[in-house]
Order: sequence, then C-alpha cells, then structure tokens
Amino acid sequence: MPSTVVLLSGGLDSATAAALARHEGWSVYALTVRYGQVHAGEVEAARRVAAAVGAVRHVELDVNLAAFGGSSLVGDGPIPKDRSLAEAGIPSTYVPARNTVLLALALGWAEVIGATRIVIGVNAIDYAGYPDCRPDYIAAFDYLAQLATRAGVEGREIRIWAPLQALTKAGIIRLGVELGLDHGLTTSCYEPLADGRPCRRCDSCHIRARGFEQAGVEDPLLRLPALS
Repeated sequence: MPSTVVLLSGGLDSATAAALARHEGWSVYALTVRYGQVHAGEVEAARRVAAAVGAVRHVELDVNLAAFGGSSLVGDGPIPKDRSLAEAGIPSTYVPARNTVLLALALGWAEVIGATRIVIGVNAIDYAGYPDCRPDYIAAFDYLAQLATRAGVEGREIRIWAPLQALTKAGIIRLGVELGLDHGLTTSCYEPLADGRPCRRCDSCHIRARGFEQAGVEDPLLRLPALS
C-alpha cells in the first residue's frame, strides 16, 4: 500500500482530504503543526480525525510562528467577527507563509518514509482569500518538491495532491458524507467559546455554516453540548 503524508489541521477540509486518501488505498501518515495558533483546540480535533481514518502514525510538531506575529490567528490582533464574506482583501487571519512552512515539513517527512504523495486540503473556491491556497501556488510547490529532494533527483517523485481545490465547501461536506466522515470530529472556529462551542461569528464559522446549509446537511457541532 503506497504511503502519503497528510497535513491534518482538524478542520473540515483536511479531514475530508485524509478520509479520501484512505478511501483511495493510501497509508496515511498524519502531520499536525502547533504553529502558535490561538485556536489550539484544532490539534485535539486532528487527533480525533487521525484515529478515525486509521493513520499509521500521527506526528505533532511545534513550530512557533507566533514568534513572528503578523496574523490574528497567532494572537497578533483580534480575530475578525461578523465580516461579510464578500469583503475584498486578504484578512488578518492569513498566517504569512504558513502553507509553505507546512508543506516543507511534510516534504521532509515524506522523503524519510518513502511516501510518494503529500495531501493538503486547500480549497480555492469557498475560502478566506489566502494566497497560499491557490492552484498556481500548489503547482509551484509541486515543482519545487521535485527539484529540492533526493527523491526527485533520483526519479522518485513526491507529488503534492490537493483534491479539494475545485470543490465548494458544500461539495466538500457532501464528499465527507459519502466517505462516512463524522463531521462532529472536526472544528473550524478561529476563536471558540470557553466551553468549546464555535463562536459562529468568525469567517471560518460563517464559511462552514454556509457550506452545511448549501449541502442540506446538519452540522453536528451545533447540536453538541460542547466539544470534548
């Protein structure tokens, strides 16, 4: 069975991408990075998802991007609330170079374990406007992966797979349902309440809510008393 490194945040997209990789017959090696995010509860969600998809191994790394600042997701300024999803511009929740850092870490691990694929759950339709979620960025890193590794030089390609790029959030949710993914294991909120419930006011909560509404599926997080 071929191996893949899956970047697993604990959110809807990465969980669906992990479930899809497993469904397609790949051995999943999950990588979660604690990068100083204020919504650190997503790490626990990643653990739940890794167990659910039968990850061979789940590695959690500490790379403190909060030391640089530059994003409200690492505590540099308030998390935007009640924003219109139609507002233009890159929001303050963008973490500078985050996906480049995460993919580089995944690339290193993939080369060590002989994985031939790295899975990232980025989406270029219903998303917050981050530049490192775009298809041309993924294509550029895929090219870099072949140049920057011994595996690539020796003809053992490590390809970047972003299977959700062209799906809406509703499409991602429907795919998760088809794969039997328990969406209640995931989290999306950038600033959960004290009891773990989603705030329902941040960009990510709004995108998630719209996705479930358009998919015609109930979000299990909204009927739970609290996240464990």
